[in-house]
Amino acid sequence: MSKTTLRKRISLVAVTALTAGVLSVVAAPAANANINEQNTIMIAAGGGLKVGTGSNTSGATTTSASAAARSLGLLYKDASTTTAQTATVLAGGALVLIGFETAATSQAFSATGGSFSTPVGGGGEQAATTVEYGSGNSSVMLSSTNATAVAVRWAAPTTAGTYTLSLSVSTATTNFTTLATKGDGTVRGNVTVTVAAASSGGAYSAANSACYRADSSTAVTADSSTDLQNGASAYIQLNLNDAYGTDLDNGNIVATATNGGLISIGTGSQSVGTASTVVAYDNGASAGDTYGTVRLSQPTAGAPLTSTVTITYNGTTVCTKTVTISGAADSMTIGFLGSGDLGTGTASAYWLANETGVATGRTAGHYLVALKDSAGNIVNPASTDSFSMDSATTTTTVTGLTVAIGDRATSTAYSATDVHSWTPGTFTCGSTAGSSKVKLKHLTSTTGKVVSGEFTARCADGPATYTASFDKASYVQGEIATLTVKFFDSKGNPANSTDAIGALTDTVSMMTRVTGVGDANTRAKADGTRTWTYTVGTTTGLTAGAYNGLISFAGLAALGGTTQTVTYKVSSGGDTTTNADVLKSIVALIASINKQIRALQKLILKR
Repeated sequence: MSKTTLRKRISLVAVTALTAGVLSVVAAPAANANINEQNTIMIAAGGGLKVGTGSNTSGATTTSASAAARSLGLLYKDASTTTAQTATVLAGGALVLIGFETAATSQAFSATGGSFSTPVGGGGEQAATTVEYGSGNSSVMLSSTNATAVAVRWAAPTTAGTYTLSLSVSTATTNFTTLATKGDGTVRGNVTVTVAAASSGGAYSAANSACYRADSSTAVTADSSTDLQNGASAYIQLNLNDAYGTDLDNGNIVATATNGGLISIGTGSQSVGTASTVVAYDNGASAGDTYGTVRLSQPTAGAPLTSTVTITYNGTTVCTKTVTISGAADSMTIGFLGSGDLGTGTASAYWLANETGVATGRTAGHYLVALKDSAGNIVNPASTDSFSMDSATTTTTVTGLTVAIGDRATSTAYSATDVHSWTPGTFTCGSTAGSSKVKLKHLTSTTGKVVSGEFTARCADGPATYTASFDKASYVQGEIATLTVKFFDSKGNPANSTDAIGALTDTVSMMTRVTGVGDANTRAKADGTRTWTYTVGTTTGLTAGAYNGLISFAGLAALGGTTQTVTYKVSSGGDTTTNADVLKSIVALIASINKQIRALQKLILKR
């Protein structure tokens, strides 16, 4: 949890006297021993109004720039030193206020209730000149030459309520002289103090606590949703607090994992656990404090684990997190297959971008490999793993297979539906075009298990010529037309996916191209084709009839590619009968009638 409040409460101490430069303190009663220590606010931290929150380990302190001040019964203090501070103190407690103003010659503390003691400090650490103060006043005035650090003890009322403490400063040659002149200064700090009749601290507060799932022991402020890889551990970070946003006292922290997950509790650097339930006695503080982190690990190396971790504090459930850790690779899938260029293992990043729709961060490849464990979780190949070609499938057409371990657009995408979870691979082609069935193997170094995937790799030269056709001869307005272009190398083989086919230029009347890549970096698919789709009709309507479309790739013109003509018909989908059709039907009907008359005449003459 990102906190703007101080994370530690001080032990309850009593400020018994404020003498020149010294704040005397006595230890807290045992009944208040559950109040933890708050971070020190150093007087030298800059101008403004500060509240002393130091620990009571030394027993006494001074108001020098390097010392910490102590308060009595402080339950909560935010981190601000400006005019919008908040604090909570027990009824009858006391706050030590510190004014630190290098430019001011006078400082005045005031309060809407409670009382002040004699102030101490002042320019050069000498005693402050007190103008007005007292247990019966709600304000105190003090003056000092070149005031730097001035401290005063404010005794809280015994009645619960809300009070405002203020600091005013002045650089006038005539400093504050009476309470009435306090308004002549500039307000440098306000603290809204809530005086509580009884402390509600020490009890777990869900609203002020946090529990985050992390992928490492490094502190985080939000849950990670990434599935972890084989051998990794999940870290659940605790920050358990009371109603004042401060750390709890030590208590029984119990962490339990389902499905045999191994638990350990510590500071984030602890070893792998040995049991699925672990009990610790501490306060569930944030990472860096003892018992601030719960670590979850696999019970069996190489076996996938999905485990729900439940954490309780003194019997109250404070956190439940479900984590998946993948196992070792158990299967392999080959996808997004392209074709290679003759005599080389060079691949195209543009082709994978065309196929996957991911145009940035994609590595060149002829195919993508996905490894999965026995539970179907994506497995990221470890740096110590290896890919290799099954030598029994090596041919003169395809002479080698290669996969670069860790060569991915991102190493954190483990969703089976995310193309970034696939690893790109290449194959090396011989000098003759053709296809060959090959097998890729993967070895998991930690388990020695080998999995494989088989696919047919094809090799050819780059595109030179092409043909084009629509999927239908005629279309009705609103339909989708698919244009397929087949690309061939100079020997008539389907072209490879390595060399560019270039940008598509089309003139297709009564149609609008809506999908399909078409820039200068476009590559053919594995079978040498590429498709585009069109909607039939335009924004201004449609004129029914027969049309000839023109399809061309200017980049292939020098290699023998020529503009292709595609013939098609379009109609509005209603009655498309024309006058010519009607006349043709009438002529045909008359011819049929004349034929029947002649046949009847012949029959009569025979009689």
